[in-house]
Amino acid sequence: MTLSRASRLRLLLAVLSAGVLSAACSPSGQAQNAPGGGMPPPEVGVVTVTPGDVGLITELPGRLEASRVAQVRARAAGIVQQRLFREGSDVRAGQPLFKIDPAPYAAQQASAQATLARAEANLVQASALAERYKPLVAANAVSKQDYANAVSAEQQARAEVAAAKAAVQTASINLNYATVTAPISGRIGRALVTEGALVGQGEATQLALIQQINPMYVNFTQSASEVLGLRRALNEGRLKRAPGQDGALVRVMLEDGSEFPQPGRLLFSDLSVDPTSGQITLRAEVPNPNGLLLPGLYVRVRLEQAKVGNAVLLPQQAVTRSPQGDSVMVVDPQGQVSPRNVKIGNQQDGKWVILDGLKAGETVMVDGFQKLHPGAPVKPVPWSPPGAAAAKAASAPASATASASAPAKP
Repeated sequence: MTLSRASRLRLLLAVLSAGVLSAACSPSGQAQNAPGGGMPPPEVGVVTVTPGDVGLITELPGRLEASRVAQVRARAAGIVQQRLFREGSDVRAGQPLFKIDPAPYAAQQASAQATLARAEANLVQASALAERYKPLVAANAVSKQDYANAVSAEQQARAEVAAAKAAVQTASINLNYATVTAPISGRIGRALVTEGALVGQGEATQLALIQQINPMYVNFTQSASEVLGLRRALNEGRLKRAPGQDGALVRVMLEDGSEFPQPGRLLFSDLSVDPTSGQITLRAEVPNPNGLLLPGLYVRVRLEQAKVGNAVLLPQQAVTRSPQGDSVMVVDPQGQVSPRNVKIGNQQDGKWVILDGLKAGETVMVDGFQKLHPGAPVKPVPWSPPGAAAAKAASAPASATASASAPAKP
């Protein structure tokens, strides 16, 4: 019997429909369409707990201050004739900075020298008279009173010579003051007077300011309650003292978030508490060879004051904070995820310091929380920061290019 074209088409559709239904009703079809059945467990980023000694880094606000500051003042009165430095440059101690009209002081020095010459001449005459009377008074050729007068005149002449020498020295000092020099080495700011200004009339006029910016001081404060709590924990043995506590290193963080490359050294902490703020003042010395740090700049200081033993550092995204407490997600060897309450300390470099709640070798989930399903297992994979992955991806093309350009060995 010959089937028409329409009958053959209907028969083919019926066969295909029966095959699809049988596949859907088969056990394998059920497995493929069941929710989660046959699918691999989702991958989540994890880190392995590795306890150890962790330094407690305290970050405090501070201000930079020049290690030495000197005001350049006019010690001689007169008209400023010349400025001898470039504003904003580095000067050395004793370098001439300003020149004040020296003519009046040169005249005073010349007058003092003339007075000294006259006093020395009088001394020569008085000494000669006393020497001439000395043998005559022994022979009773002159009276003893005349000899005593001659000796007294000689001594007065010597005193006048000494006073004249002091006057010459004073005049020389005043003449030298007409050239204003740098009292210290450092960086000088702008000139506070210009040529033609009258200075030193009645007071020592300030001419400029010199600041020594290498090294720099950074002054910062810490709450007295924090200091007391830290000392109590150290005394009770809950914390370990940081090595070299008397000269502990500090790190300076700039306003843009970058870290200054030169570490500083803690100098002292104030022995008293400010009654208005309840703060204790600390100071550190920071090398500044390139002059990057400037006085008055706001910075943040990182100071390691103690160490806590058997602590763990975890990325911040691994910790869930809530009013009920802090917790992390722990992955067991079977891939099951369960919450775990932990005790955290402070944070440093984007990580939390975990003080209690975790054991060595446990696996803590850091990434992939959106992939979790109740009761479903997960596949833990080592977690790496996003920056590390980007750096690895950036270096891969360079390595491939280097391999491609290398000549093949025969």
